[in-house]
Amino acid sequence: MSSKNILNLFYDKEADILYVSKGKPSKLDVSDEERDEVVVRRDPKTNMVNGLTIINFSKKATRGSLSISLPADISLESV
Repeated sequence: MSSKNILNLFYDKEADILYVSKGKPSKLDVSDEERDEVVVRRDPKTNMVNGLTIINFSKKATRGSLSISLPADISLESV
């Protein structure tokens, strides 16, 4: 399985930040704050989402529901 097909999740409890990455981050990716404290990382050639960072994740998640809609091509497989 290619590393590009792996969805990585990392939660930094001390900083209260959730990192989501499709494969390994690329230095060529561009990042933009799409919503308040949600940063989206995209491939500049295809505009596909390769990752996102959610700042103050636990505060957002405990508001009842955390809903983020992003254009992405993700396929989930069991390993």
